[in-house]
Amino acid sequence: QVQLVESGGGLVESGGSLRLSCTASMNMFNLHAMGWYRQAPGKQRELVAWIISGDSLNYADSVKGRFTISRDNAKKTVDLQMDSLKPEDTAIYYCNAGVSVLGGKVLGPGSHWGQGTQVTVSS
Repeated sequence: QVQLVESGGGLVESGGSLRLSCTASMNMFNLHAMGWYRQAPGKQRELVAWIISGDSLNYADSVKGRFTISRDNAKKTVDLQMDSLKPEDTAIYYCNAGVSVLGGKVLGPGSHWGQGTQVTVSS
């Protein structure tokens, strides 16, 4: 059974930083592409960033240059460092395991989700 537990959300002022962490309980963690998604009130869930390895990763255009995704296969964690936060980054952030990636393009999320962590950026 796969379990994903997020932590690190909270309230921060515009321009501030937060670091989200996702700890996975799953076999063969290193073989799975991992992703962070977010869902703002009244909006669809959207992909923020995904990572297969240190040199195989990508970001949504809206967060490029501000967010950094990383993973530690030994600890089975995937982190999202969020800098220069904006009010429009306010959302519930979800960790996802098994993101489907082909040729550098994301085809869809995996079937395993964390419970989500709230990020609120005040203006």
